[in-house]
Amino acid sequence: MIKFLDLQKVTQKYSKEIHEAVSRVIDSGWYLQGKENETFEKEYSQYIGTQYTIGVANGLDALIWIYRAYIEIGVMKPGDEVIVPANTYIATILALTENGLVPVLVEPNYQTLEIDDNLIEKAITKRTKSIFIVHLYGRCAYTEKIGELCRKYNLKLVEDNAQSHGCVYRGRRTGSLGDAAGHSFYPGKNLGALGDGGAVTTNDKILAETIRYLANYGSTRKYVFKYIGRNSRLDEIQAAVLSTKLRHLDEDNNRRKEIAKQYIFQIHNELIKFPITLPEEQNVFHIFPILCEQRDELQVYLKENNIQTLIHYPIPPHQQECYKEWNNWHLPVTEKIHKCELSLPMSPVMTEEEVQYVIETLNKWKK
Repeated sequence: MIKFLDLQKVTQKYSKEIHEAVSRVIDSGWYLQGKENETFEKEYSQYIGTQYTIGVANGLDALIWIYRAYIEIGVMKPGDEVIVPANTYIATILALTENGLVPVLVEPNYQTLEIDDNLIEKAITKRTKSIFIVHLYGRCAYTEKIGELCRKYNLKLVEDNAQSHGCVYRGRRTGSLGDAAGHSFYPGKNLGALGDGGAVTTNDKILAETIRYLANYGSTRKYVFKYIGRNSRLDEIQAAVLSTKLRHLDEDNNRRKEIAKQYIFQIHNELIKFPITLPEEQNVFHIFPILCEQRDELQVYLKENNIQTLIHYPIPPHQQECYKEWNNWHLPVTEKIHKCELSLPMSPVMTEEEVQYVIETLNKWKK
């Protein structure tokens, strides 16, 4: 079976360095808010190109804390609206509703799979405070038009960078394009920990300090609590592992790009469509999505041929039970993507034989 993502092999690739990093933490006797966090935050800030990185417990918390901090410092208030892509993963939406903010779902462009920047302006109202872009599948979602809209309407630009570590837009990495960005280090990400982990990047000192306090019980100094916070801290072992893997991130992303090129140029099945190709630097191929109207039949066929695939995602946010008040909405582009999307195996440890087998199997498939 060709796995969608073989995490065991991904970890084994840097096994010696990872073991050394974990042992260093164990031997230090210091397991939270120590030197490993300090080192990783500094290294990640340098890599992303921001002044501040705040390590937190996971990617969802990173997104929650950004908007919670904006509320605490008076930039936003519950009831304010945030424009967000309708086809995102549920975490993006949860971060808003957790803070009492109102998600305004905007359809994606079927050709790019990212938020359609031509539809954003008509969704802006007097209550709009932010545009929340998601670099879905590892593809850069930022456009100059989005930046212009933020400046025109004085809106905060927040990035969900959970799937695009290392992606670049005109010389700047995603995660540094807006006012703040949330990052997930879930094990399957391009930069993945050995458990949950996340971070916020920003150049806003007040925002960074507020998030750091919120994620540490709301404490500004020991036993003094300014905010009603939570415990949401990146532990020392995960920070050490992330520092280790960060050194190899660009190399791993380059391998992903090599695999993607083979998929794009060698899959010739007319039943299979690709999203529009972005400039190479603007896609780190966290996921390699294809679009097929017979998606379910294709997935069964691939499974029968020992190729594991996933769907990102089978049910869009507005059709989820947790948001039942939205269930009667009709978002045709989003719904089409969710019915047609299939994710092919993609990881930096795939062999050439595996890549070619996937390509050949897809080219043989017929309705």
